[in-house]
Amino acid sequence: MRKVVVITGASSGIGKVCAEYLYDKGYKVYGLNRSVIESDKIHYLKCDVTNEEAVKLAFDSIEEDIYAVINNAGIGISGAIEYATSEDVDKIFAVNVKGVVNVCKHAIPRLRKTKGKIINIGSVAGELTIPFQTFYSMTKVAVSTYTEGLAMELRSFGIKATAVLPGDTKSNFVSNRKKTDVVDEVYGERIIRSIARMEKDEKNGKDPITVARVIHKVLKKKNPPIKVTVGFEYKLFVFLKRLLPQRLVNYILFKMYGE
Repeated sequence: MRKVVVITGASSGIGKVCAEYLYDKGYKVYGLNRSVIESDKIHYLKCDVTNEEAVKLAFDSIEEDIYAVINNAGIGISGAIEYATSEDVDKIFAVNVKGVVNVCKHAIPRLRKTKGKIINIGSVAGELTIPFQTFYSMTKVAVSTYTEGLAMELRSFGIKATAVLPGDTKSNFVSNRKKTDVVDEVYGERIIRSIARMEKDEKNGKDPITVARVIHKVLKKKNPPIKVTVGFEYKLFVFLKRLLPQRLVNYILFKMYGE
């Protein structure tokens, strides 16, 4: 009998690749998305993760025992901190943070029964703050911290929580990111150059299947780690960040993405 996995943001990018990969590995996959997609493999349910009532209805519609939940839904915004609107900030935190909280709230009672797993998709950007992408980095710090809390609070129930941290990954996330392409006397062309560098890195990034394989390994492990960074080079970056002075780390990131 196939174990049931629920994935948010499973209509494209990492989420879609992961959903199809897990199906091929023998799981029954439910995908929670803002729009329903026809699929022979994935059971898609319409659900806006920022709406708690919609999340509750989605979980109520799943009759089987749930083995794992993968919080993948997320959005990005790029641009100078001072140019971000309140609406932009509210939206990215609503999707990237509140959405995770809403899903976990309604998943935990189901996972308690199966002693299942929660996998939250964070980002290396939550470990290494990228200039002109600060709000995205902030939300991913929150996801990692939230996952650490889940791991401790749910340990006695046998529920495991893991944050998977990808680096640059090829997906449509680049085209879906809201960008503030500003050229003015304050920042000059720094914002446009920074966003262009980020997009180039992402277009040349890892295949999403790499992330899917890591998620599959986490699902199979009896005691998975609380944090998993995807890719040797990103593991190295995160390790060096802990060794080097913060001022030096900031200088390197500034030279890469801030000038």
